[in-house]
Amino acid sequence: MNGYSSRIKHIPGLHSQLVAPEGFCKASLGIDPSQPWLAAPNPGYEDGMTGMRHLCVYCGSGPGRSPVYLAAARRLGTLMAASGVGLVYGGGSLGLMGELARAVLNGGGHVIGVIPEFLVQREQMLTEVNELVVTANMHERKMTMFERSDGFAALPGGIGTLEELVEISTWAQLDRHSKPIILCNIEKYWTPLLTLFDHMRREKFIRAGLEVKFEVVERVEDVIPAFDYRLSITQGKVPVEPIRKTL
Repeated sequence: MNGYSSRIKHIPGLHSQLVAPEGFCKASLGIDPSQPWLAAPNPGYEDGMTGMRHLCVYCGSGPGRSPVYLAAARRLGTLMAASGVGLVYGGGSLGLMGELARAVLNGGGHVIGVIPEFLVQREQMLTEVNELVVTANMHERKMTMFERSDGFAALPGGIGTLEELVEISTWAQLDRHSKPIILCNIEKYWTPLLTLFDHMRREKFIRAGLEVKFEVVERVEDVIPAFDYRLSITQGKVPVEPIRKTL
């Protein structure tokens, strides 16, 4: 991933392309209008436990204000099942999380739910998943999700979704892993975060060599192609064991 920096892809969104807000420094994000993953073959990565590649999806346990968010989660789940991509997620049955997981299951896909014990009732654990892992705490949950995933994607969500996205991006920033990270900017939901990252660059808190390493797409239809493309060009992965020892 040397030389790889966060980029905004000009991909048609659910209604329109991303328009950068006033003052948004597009050059510092290294915008590349091409979409190389559209022509990239499916690399067919598989893990040793289930015989398929898995995408960890971070998203809200609530439905959000707009029905577009639930529709996007449902559509992504359907596409994942059809593409043979398993889901790793937070284990709940509510909001975008539940909609996504049920769509994968309804499509005949594989779902791994990972939920800490104290959230079993609060987030109404989805028991119909293929594998259900109940962890002792949040830290164990996040590490288990990392270990079972080949990459990560973020749909709209709240503080928890943001925290998970930022943490996994920080690990990549510090070269603790090189797994793909895809930010799905549905209805420009994440544009304020991208603006903040640009501000951090201008203020020199994100410096050269410490780039924020993720791809940005605006349509759920582009999540899996971007995930597969990034997997196909990634030069090796940091082993799991050193991660667990050093974080």
